[in-house]
Amino acid sequence: MPDRSRIPRLISTFNQYIFNTSSYLAAGTPVNNATRLGLTEAEANSWAKLAEEWKPLFNLYSNKKISRTVAIKDQLMNIIRKTVELDRTNHILTRIGASTQVTIEDMGIFRIKQGMGTKRNHTIPQTPISEQVSVTLQPIGGGIMRVKCYGTSSVRAGITRNADSVQFLYRVGKTPPTSADEAGLSKDLSSKAIFMLSLGADSSGNYLYIYFRWYNMRHPKLAGPWSSLNITAIL
Repeated sequence: MPDRSRIPRLISTFNQYIFNTSSYLAAGTPVNNATRLGLTEAEANSWAKLAEEWKPLFNLYSNKKISRTVAIKDQLMNIIRKTVELDRTNHILTRIGASTQVTIEDMGIFRIKQGMGTKRNHTIPQTPISEQVSVTLQPIGGGIMRVKCYGTSSVRAGITRNADSVQFLYRVGKTPPTSADEAGLSKDLSSKAIFMLSLGADSSGNYLYIYFRWYNMRHPKLAGPWSSLNITAIL
């Protein structure tokens, strides 16, 4: 009987599934598929770890004459159970299927049949983001700054609704810019609300002058307003 489960329960079918999905989540640039589809770094790492556990055991299982034992089979079945439980606890496949970024290819890779072959009517927001970015900046040393970004009404760091990243403009030195429109400011973005900004060891003793705004890489016109200027010493 064909294995029609989202996560295959047969060892032979699961083998291809776990390697296809784990490599697919890690692929993509500048934002990988896991982040694009709304998975956390911890969730993606947990999925990849299951694939790593699976590989040496499946290699043993594949040798029917020498190393395929009941114990090896039981360990493989346990990894399948752990994968199912990870999905059940975190609703990973349901969230992927409901993501506004999901594609037909994504659905096929993860065996998400609901909605496959049908047109998905996603509403693209038309109104630019109005919320500003609030931040905390923590100098770590060696020219590295730990950055946490919040919505103005949020208690926890996180990317705000209708954005998929935070964009920032900055300068290192001892002369602050007059505005975010000033020429010559460095520009970058992060798909994570908490990240490390490396400014170079030679920047120690200077100041970081930096502006932030919420950004949508697929729909740049939705970008929010620039924050007020943030200033902190660099260690």
